[in-house]
Amino acid sequence: MLQQLNRAMDHIEEHLDGPLDVADLARIAMTSEYHFRRLFSALAGLPLSEYVRRRRLTVAGAEVLAGERTLLDVAVRYGYGSAEAFARAFRAMHGVGPGEARRGGAALHSQPRMSFRLIVEGNSSMRYRIVEKDEFQVVGAKARLPLVHLGPNPAMVEVLQGIDAGTRQQLQELADRSQEGPRGMVSVCDDLDPSRAEGTEFDFYFGAVTNTADGHGISGAATLTVSAGTWAVFEHTGPYPEALQYLWRDVFTQWFPSNPYISRPGPEILRTVISPDGKEAEAELWIPVERTPAG
Repeated sequence: MLQQLNRAMDHIEEHLDGPLDVADLARIAMTSEYHFRRLFSALAGLPLSEYVRRRRLTVAGAEVLAGERTLLDVAVRYGYGSAEAFARAFRAMHGVGPGEARRGGAALHSQPRMSFRLIVEGNSSMRYRIVEKDEFQVVGAKARLPLVHLGPNPAMVEVLQGIDAGTRQQLQELADRSQEGPRGMVSVCDDLDPSRAEGTEFDFYFGAVTNTADGHGISGAATLTVSAGTWAVFEHTGPYPEALQYLWRDVFTQWFPSNPYISRPGPEILRTVISPDGKEAEAELWIPVERTPAG
């Protein structure tokens, strides 16, 4: 799969000065648009759209310094509708406007071209299982929160602290206790921005998974209905919260490239048991998946 991803990266380079369709990149990588965006973000550490923007402004910067085209020609060549829009984007990346850069020979910033490779260490393994699950509901507190990749999420902490003991008890009694799971209280991330960029917003739920559609009788609780489908379930133990956040990264950078599955749209569910001292956690992460199409 990494070879196919690198072909998609070649395609980006060939189309920096023209239209670039994510559907074409996904086709070259032989995956879905949804999974391509997720996988790229996990591997590259930044959203696909931001990488393309930086690469275009890097190449445009070289043309600005060369002086062979007018600034308006350079702006249009790299997808900007006006010299003003180009100047704003140019300054945001390089710290100077294109006119200043051309007159003064300023030092510019550069986004290197990326390629991907797999380092096989063989000293760790990832425990997972594949589950086919019927439609179910998540019932609990809901809030729209900003995405935080590393460290505590203050907005999420505020939501959790706002759930009173009585409501927690009601949710625990509602929770599915089947062997299949997810059991107990869970955190759910839904409706995430495709870029997965830091600070973008998502729907956060904290509550219980249940097969009871309505009539749970819990005041103020929200309900998320989750369609039937296939799930990859990962188990992990480590420092809290960093190890849990790294788990998402490792699933996309290590597990998906080595297994015949791709991610599909849907909520991502995390069940966490934190040690009494708050330093360690046992986690069970549910990611919606589908098998990679044959061929």
